[in-house]
Amino acid sequence: MTNRRIFLKKVGLGTTGLGLMSLAAARPIATQGERAPLLAKAGGGLPRSTPESQGVSSEGILEFVNAIGRSRHEFHSFMVVRHGKVVAEGWWSPYRAEFNHAMYSLSKSFTSTAVGLAIAEGKLTVEDRVVTFFPEELPEKVSENLAALRVKHLLTMSAGQDPEPTWEIVKHKNWVKAFLAWPFPHPPGSVFLYNSSATYMLSAIVQKVTGQKVVDYLAPRLFEPLDIPGVTWETCPRGINTGGWGLNIRTEGLAKFGQLYLQKGAWKGLQLLPAKWVEQATTFKIQQPYPAHPSRPNSENDWLQGYCYQFWRCTHRAFRGDGAFGQYTIVMPEKDAVVAITSETSDMQGELDLVWKHLLTAMKDEPLPPNPEGQARLRQALASLVLPLPAGNPSSPLAGRLSGRRFRMDENTLGIRGGQFTFHKDACLFMLADARGEYPITCGIGHWAPGQTALPGTPPRLVSGGAPKPGTPSRIASAAAWKEGDTLSILIRYCETPHHDNVTCRFNGNELEIQFINSMAAMSPHPNDPRPVLKGQLLT
Repeated sequence: MTNRRIFLKKVGLGTTGLGLMSLAAARPIATQGERAPLLAKAGGGLPRSTPESQGVSSEGILEFVNAIGRSRHEFHSFMVVRHGKVVAEGWWSPYRAEFNHAMYSLSKSFTSTAVGLAIAEGKLTVEDRVVTFFPEELPEKVSENLAALRVKHLLTMSAGQDPEPTWEIVKHKNWVKAFLAWPFPHPPGSVFLYNSSATYMLSAIVQKVTGQKVVDYLAPRLFEPLDIPGVTWETCPRGINTGGWGLNIRTEGLAKFGQLYLQKGAWKGLQLLPAKWVEQATTFKIQQPYPAHPSRPNSENDWLQGYCYQFWRCTHRAFRGDGAFGQYTIVMPEKDAVVAITSETSDMQGELDLVWKHLLTAMKDEPLPPNPEGQARLRQALASLVLPLPAGNPSSPLAGRLSGRRFRMDENTLGIRGGQFTFHKDACLFMLADARGEYPITCGIGHWAPGQTALPGTPPRLVSGGAPKPGTPSRIASAAAWKEGDTLSILIRYCETPHHDNVTCRFNGNELEIQFINSMAAMSPHPNDPRPVLKGQLLT
């Protein structure tokens, strides 16, 4: 702290805000010793209960599931928690409960939690000036707005930068230095601009003051007490967790995280997170700008209810953490409920509308009469959830002629040199190869075939920064069908991400053409996958 005071005096900032927040002493948090017995009795997952016993209509939940099926949204999982008990949960095959799922910007709420814990431990305050943490990374001239930037401005997406710099910053090796060098045309705190690199800076600050990456810092303080196993988090080139994205966690982990916030930081008798921080982190801090031509009344728009500390306010007096394509932890204090969702959608508001229309209205103030018939129908629906297989025929006259024969591929930017298809009654082995090796993918015929792949260009990503090293395998499930006699359609789902690939293989005599369209590109009116169309010839 002394070195930071000296630096502040050097740059003429004074020492305002260096004192510890009252938050640190507002309510004690569990120490390492207190957490040990909690871990011993953690007992795994959240308790389960029937919907009606917790005041939730099974018929209402079933209508929610049916409405999803009628919608254009692709859900991967959901979990409904009422009064601390799971009353409904489901995974659309090939997604499964034990799989992690990429969170995209829902990661931000976990980074905010790490900040709150570090504040409670006296390591920083929201009033600290960002420049004091990175004196060696500052630009030659520190602007007035950069000098005024505080931790709270990073938390509220009001850093004052314009335009949003994340896409450029991740091209650098030193993201901190690139962030601090970016223009700050607005006074911090004056303008809301969603900024994932601002959350990265929070991650960098936590690592600076604790000596640990956020994921490691949170392990004994959050993930272990809540019994959330297998969490991973991507890092920048310098080994700092990406903060604003890159977290991978199970659906039940999301539900537990939301439940912790619903319980104001308390868990099984211990205060893991100060209640004061929960209040500060989830209450209105800044208004998002209103759209020029709103498609719905502002009062019904869940992106216009105010931003908090890396959480969003919702309609119905709820709050949420959310990530691109529909990753949600929705906390409804007035209903004593949490809803966790993983999905891929281009209409995140539409998913929330389903929650408000069906789940919110299904929650009553008192327990409901037993409904064994409704519960049985709900159980059957939840047990039969599956994502659609590729449409088409299971076989083609071409299969016998092509099976086992290799193709030579024309030169391409992916470096793919060759390929092969091997057809069986209930599966197709699709293989591409480059200079480093072969990438076989087994595709089920009429079913999902599990596997993994490190095929170049996979899995699809929204943000390049933090991507695993080339050759890192991804968990997949694949299926294939013949759309026409000469066209094989392959669907590859990356089961720990929201995304999938549609691979279209067209055969014309001895010639082959393979086209990739990832699910993000497919959302565009003019799909344009960055990967080239592969062309090749059958070897005789």
